[in-house]
Amino acid sequence: MTPSAFSRGGALALVAGGFALFLAMIWLIGSDADIAGERGRGEAHAASNGLNGFSGLVRLVEAQGYSIARTRSGEGLKTGGLLVLTPPNSAKADDIAKILADRTFRGPTLVIMPKWMARPPSDRLPPEVQSKFKRGWVMLGPAFPAGWPADLPKSYRFEHKSYPDDAFAAFIAADADAAPGKDGKPSTPPKPGRWSGMGHAGALPAAPTLFAEPDTSQEVLLSDDAGRVLAFQTARAIRQAVNGSDEAVPVTALEDDTVTYPVIFLVEPDLANNYGLADPARAAATLALVDELTVEDDIDQVTFDMTLNGFGASENLLTLAFRPPFLAATLSLLVALLIVGWRAFMRFGPAAAEGGLGIAFGKRQLIANGAGLIVRARRFALLGTPYAALSARRLAERLGLARPDPAAIDAALARRLPSEEPYTRRAARMEAAEKPADLLAAAQSLDDLATKLTQGPK
Repeated sequence: MTPSAFSRGGALALVAGGFALFLAMIWLIGSDADIAGERGRGEAHAASNGLNGFSGLVRLVEAQGYSIARTRSGEGLKTGGLLVLTPPNSAKADDIAKILADRTFRGPTLVIMPKWMARPPSDRLPPEVQSKFKRGWVMLGPAFPAGWPADLPKSYRFEHKSYPDDAFAAFIAADADAAPGKDGKPSTPPKPGRWSGMGHAGALPAAPTLFAEPDTSQEVLLSDDAGRVLAFQTARAIRQAVNGSDEAVPVTALEDDTVTYPVIFLVEPDLANNYGLADPARAAATLALVDELTVEDDIDQVTFDMTLNGFGASENLLTLAFRPPFLAATLSLLVALLIVGWRAFMRFGPAAAEGGLGIAFGKRQLIANGAGLIVRARRFALLGTPYAALSARRLAERLGLARPDPAAIDAALARRLPSEEPYTRRAARMEAAEKPADLLAAAQSLDDLATKLTQGPK
């Protein structure tokens, strides 16, 4: 029979490796993982290491003892802990309003506004400059206020503005040592603004300053020297989401046991992004905003949203298969497949001969089948008497006796081979044997006697 190209262990390793790769592919499809790590480069989100990103804020909050999570699905937004939203300039007001309305009775929310237009490092930079960039770093462009806050419901609506007004001109002035102004004289870049509030004060890392013009009922938490609002907390009110009204319902109109959760808008993100957290005062002010939303309700979990930044994973059968309560059924199916595969490798007996008959013809096959049946039945004691009778017939033929009589065989053996043990003793041991080893020894003794009769006395 031609030997197999692979051993059983090698074939098992190939199957197991292929099965593991298949599971990994299924998981990657279901989780919508960013394999290459290039998606979202330049965006300000919780996993970004750029100046405008918030990976530093995630580590800072985690260092304060909070339980941290990053969510890429809508289910993760339903947390009862603090939810941190970092929407981009291109976000839709309806999407954010829906999240905030759902959070009214679920948990507090911190919304960090966008600011910088960032991009990956240009290929035209000198090699010595490119070598200094690390993975995830970006180049900051001009700062732009977002337009969607003006379309939010009344409870959250505000105007997002920039100081100085012309943010692009400020960027050009900061990017050049001596850019000509309107009067032909060199213009100087604007100085970074200062801020104060929540028991802390300091300077922003760069100009321009983004600020808000909120409703007078909203509580100002951080502001600059000119009184411009950098962070504010919405009044504890809810929007009538059922009938579509924009009117707010004050807390005093709700039931006594009704709990509504606040929302804080951090309008100037340079207080909380990686750029701003280089300063201890700005880091302390950001933590003060987090504590403002968590201390009162004794919240210890903070979830950073990444769906608004384009990392949302679509709901499909694969994601459901790896999520409770369907996870139990998926694991049961995988265990069943492993058992079936193991039984396929652990087959019963050797492989059948190729091209042969299921039941071969001939005395040899008949003997093999009979021996196999006896071995399976373990009825070894049945072999002794027939084998002793068969040996008697063979010895009688070689001694020239008419009948296989044991006494006549012993008498003939005494004349022919006087030094040998009589046949009857050997036959008695054969008939009394019950174990395979005893049977083989007794049969060998009878066969030796027949062989010596053929060869004659020595």
